[in-house]
Amino acid sequence: MCGRFASTTKPEDLVEIFGVEQWDTTETIAPSWNVAPTDPAYVVLERAPKGGPEPVRQLRVLRWGLVPAWSRTAETAVKMINARADTVHEKPAYRQAFAARRCLIPIDGYYEWQTIPTGKGKPRKQPYFVSRADGGVLALAGLYEFWRDRTRPTDDPGAWLVTCTVVTTEAEPLLAPIHERMPLFLDRGAHDAWLDPARTEPEELRSLLAAPPPGALQAVPVSPAVGNIRNNGPELLRPLAPEAVDTGDFTLF
Repeated sequence: MCGRFASTTKPEDLVEIFGVEQWDTTETIAPSWNVAPTDPAYVVLERAPKGGPEPVRQLRVLRWGLVPAWSRTAETAVKMINARADTVHEKPAYRQAFAARRCLIPIDGYYEWQTIPTGKGKPRKQPYFVSRADGGVLALAGLYEFWRDRTRPTDDPGAWLVTCTVVTTEAEPLLAPIHERMPLFLDRGAHDAWLDPARTEPEELRSLLAAPPPGALQAVPVSPAVGNIRNNGPELLRPLAPEAVDTGDFTLF
């Protein structure tokens, strides 16, 4: 799964990396080393602009935690930060977005917690930061959705909320000892097909949900300070020394 991530790449760089054609420079968020559910996040998507016939690749800021269009309230967001790749095409909360509103969520990397038995009751949780081994941006497969707050007038700018979720899959061998699931990231060759809103056939879309071969990611143990959302700085990514980490029966170094 994915419950926290780091996002510090400048939007100007994201525009270049992902071939973005449209970005409102006023739609900018501060770098964050501890993005949590319901926080804003950069998203790359393709959508026809108002009055335009053709989809345009855009860089947008959306709220993390999907709210289905039919939801009565926005409170469901914290429960829908992830969508399973094996059921995303059929779950009512995600299937419409899967068919027509797919996106990429570019991040530096994400945090995952390994549960370690202590033999003394409550197990301990050791956080790891997972990122690309080559240092590049990790492009997570995502979905986005529009939700209308019907307690507000139609012309109220606050009447609409646009949210996103991260698609997850089974963890690759390196990461399985930490957690059985991981965000599904896409290599550059799959970006165009995933973002193309003209692709709507469920089986064709499901074929795109194939994680790249193992070996592209690295996992390093980091401080438990990341567990507190009030902590936010580059020190959260500082690797712990191997001797300071108890990994139970697993070796991740």
